[in-house]
Amino acid sequence: MPIELKMPALSPTMEEGTLAKWLVKEGDTVASGDLLAEIETDKATMEFEAVDEGVVAKILVAAGTEGVKVGEVIALIAEEGEDSSAASAPKAKAEAASPPKAKVAESEAPKQVAAPAPAPEVKAAPATPAPAAASSDDGDRKKASPLARRLAEARGVDVGSVAGTGPGGRVVKADVEAAAPGAAKPAAPAPAPTSAPAPAAKPASAAAPAAVQPVEGIPSETIKLSMMRKTIARRMAESKSTVPHFYLTLDCNLDALLKLRTDLNAGLESRGVKLSVNDLLIKALGVALEQVPEANVSFAGNELIKYHRADISMAVAIPGGLITPIITDAGGKAVSKIAVEAKDLAARARDGKLQPHEFQGGTASISNLGMFGIKQFDAVVNPPQGMILAVGTGEKRPYVVNDALAIATVMTATGSFDHRAIDGAVGAQLMAAFKALVESPLGMVA
Repeated sequence: MPIELKMPALSPTMEEGTLAKWLVKEGDTVASGDLLAEIETDKATMEFEAVDEGVVAKILVAAGTEGVKVGEVIALIAEEGEDSSAASAPKAKAEAASPPKAKVAESEAPKQVAAPAPAPEVKAAPATPAPAAASSDDGDRKKASPLARRLAEARGVDVGSVAGTGPGGRVVKADVEAAAPGAAKPAAPAPAPTSAPAPAAKPASAAAPAAVQPVEGIPSETIKLSMMRKTIARRMAESKSTVPHFYLTLDCNLDALLKLRTDLNAGLESRGVKLSVNDLLIKALGVALEQVPEANVSFAGNELIKYHRADISMAVAIPGGLITPIITDAGGKAVSKIAVEAKDLAARARDGKLQPHEFQGGTASISNLGMFGIKQFDAVVNPPQGMILAVGTGEKRPYVVNDALAIATVMTATGSFDHRAIDGAVGAQLMAAFKALVESPLGMVA
């Protein structure tokens, strides 16, 4: 009996993913721990390891396939001594068991048994067409998944004019989303033969942004969004539309912190550890949250979750997006330990090697754009966290030191807060605690 290799849930929130790349081919022998594929989730591109031994008998989902549901069988592995040719039998059996949608299975998740297929095509307008008619690929009709046809109907896109990127040139959902709307079709939604197509009509008004077209006469290209970029867009839009933000900004004198960093690095050099300014700022935020625990919270509807440990998510730019690996217990951890962990997490984040628990969670975030010369900016709260600290570059500025005007290295920091969970006075206390720790840093390393 072949082993079914199923689409894994690589994060608690993952419902589907993109099978970005196969690292094995049919006929390869694999052992536990071998890398099988690269899977793109809503958070990152991660490697999928084998847990069983055997021969890759059949790859059922091609590389590049989007929207693969968690739990869907993506490949079959024949066990030792088993005829690998027999591994295709389960697939054939499954196709025979549901002949009306055998071809639909190539681009749609096979568990969608109740596919709302009636009358998405205007040419065939019977009151109750057979389900097979909606997914037929015979004749000159354009290959398209039922979901793509329903979405095209809602957006007024002519499926026949859309270039398909699915298996065999089939038009899939992403193709319709990327296509410019064509001539609107006649009033097909009016008959409403079943209750299933109704949700497809709902997004029609919300789908207006899809009508954006390249400016005529300017050379351009259209780039399909990755799952990560789609998730960033969705979560940031949700945050700004549902979380009432308020912002608090102050300046910090960095001279004492920079001197402490130099002294600590001199002592840590023999251990191969080098502190960055960001490592010390992570420590300062962690300690500040311990000092002002009312700011270390999450809003949860009728409840407020108050955390007893400060886990700081640090924003790291990676190709195609942003990810926030977590420094756990930043307030109680030595700065040398923070430096080692931060360097390791950032490197593995850029290589797509992080495990879900290393970038999911956190009680607050920090985003540092100082290395780009940015003086000040406002960051977007990352729900369900209650705050994020945005820090800019340290630069020489006129600054009052001991009641006298002097030149100091000054950094501007802005806290963005969820006003549902954190009031202005609490946010101000946190920012003041952070400033005090930065300007008198011995207090946080003692």
